[in-house]
Amino acid sequence: MRDLPPSPAPGSVPLLVDPGEEPLDLLGIGVGPANLALAALADGLSGLRVACVEERPAFRWHPGLLIEGATLQVPFLADLVTLVDPTSRWSFLNWLRERGRLFPFYFAERFHIPRVEYEAYCRWVAGRLPNLRFGLRAEEVRREPDGLLAVRIAPTAGAGASGDGAGASGDGAGWVRARNVVLGIGTAPHLPAALRRAAEGDGAPVLHSAEYLCHRERLLGAPHVTVIGSGQSGAEVLLDLLRRRPAGREGLHWLTRSPAFAPMEYSKLGLEHFTPDYTRYFHGLPEATRDALVARQWQLHKAVDHDTLAALHEELYHHDLALPDEEWPRVVLTPGVEVRAVESLASGRLRLDLHHAEQGADSSLVTDAVVAATGYRERSVEALLAGLGKAVRRDAAGRPVIGADYRIELSDGAPGGLFSAGAERHTHGVGTPDLGLMAHRAARVLNAVAGRERYPLPTRTAFTSFGAVEGATGAAPPAAGPVGGSLPGPRRGTVSGPTGPDVPG
Repeated sequence: MRDLPPSPAPGSVPLLVDPGEEPLDLLGIGVGPANLALAALADGLSGLRVACVEERPAFRWHPGLLIEGATLQVPFLADLVTLVDPTSRWSFLNWLRERGRLFPFYFAERFHIPRVEYEAYCRWVAGRLPNLRFGLRAEEVRREPDGLLAVRIAPTAGAGASGDGAGASGDGAGWVRARNVVLGIGTAPHLPAALRRAAEGDGAPVLHSAEYLCHRERLLGAPHVTVIGSGQSGAEVLLDLLRRRPAGREGLHWLTRSPAFAPMEYSKLGLEHFTPDYTRYFHGLPEATRDALVARQWQLHKAVDHDTLAALHEELYHHDLALPDEEWPRVVLTPGVEVRAVESLASGRLRLDLHHAEQGADSSLVTDAVVAATGYRERSVEALLAGLGKAVRRDAAGRPVIGADYRIELSDGAPGGLFSAGAERHTHGVGTPDLGLMAHRAARVLNAVAGRERYPLPTRTAFTSFGAVEGATGAAPPAAGPVGGSLPGPRRGTVSGPTGPDVPG
């Protein structure tokens, strides 16, 4: 990959393309793990000019959930590059080597690394890649008369601007031309409406689990804390609070709408839902079938890993041992309960109005703080796509149609390509945010941009053959997929495709 112009001095607009230069081959919008993987793999390719912009001042990955002892839910091989290019200098193992930590890691015999270690590794990569620019916000994508794409870029608050960039306007913004653009703007913490209104008030704290570490000391000082949501983040927050509160004075409730505090599907064959083979199969299904599957597959990505559930039960057991006979820890775990309203009381506490679905019973709970582990939602790409108008093809639900190679389908026939890196759950399934599929997705995009196979990809990745049984009466013949697809994948009108649960929440 050819070098980009060096980073400018503070107070100026970073130039991604010098005036008069050729357009970028690929511009990534957002620098989360998805586009960080893209940038790392692009760094090993000659002849491609690739850059990524990010509105934040530096790379961070869920800083509010880097709880001591919390680990990734995927093996360390699911780093930014290894599952595509194990020889890359941007691998997790090379990071360990450069830090002199290979032998300690070897003797630790860790397959699932601490979450804080993964974030430190990503920050190391982000701090050394030459093709990243922070403090820049992408505002709009438009089509140029020559068929290329242009992205309006502006410095974020505090970044400063000199207005000397190519095509810069008076507010420091400018248009950057690129042959291809990848949207990797990630997800945002989600609060249900009732909790969102309470969070905006001045009373007792109501916060998303993404902010947990920023408020942990305040929560530890609260007599009673309610955790809402039965995913991995909710379990980790409850476990951390429980470990830090004395037996008999825990003052904790854990509530969820789900029918149980369920373990994540982590069997070896179950994990094959996070392979390129299954992604390809999923992409070939009808839209209504895909939507129904995503809703049913919650235990693949919204439940709790077995080790965390075991640690939580063990902690409860030790609290119980420390108490007098017939006295239980003051921790209440209740599934099947929906929080319908939150009211701030004159006492400074909160009242939660609850509904138990199976019993049809209503009740209330008074608490001093709420941590909502209510998950994340894909950030909308609609503002970025507004400049393309009706050229963006839509499905029946109004969502962009995304091809198996992650290309957002456009009807204008122009050569410039627009790709998705994380906003394609409706077309590519529950594996969309999975760290183990990011390198594969990035390689598929880079191969498409290069017009040839710069990164060879496996033709089969799972023992399971998804779809109709080959040779069965009425079964369609196997689909012949392009490079990077899978042989035992879908059987009906499919095209190839890989994609991207290790996002907390």
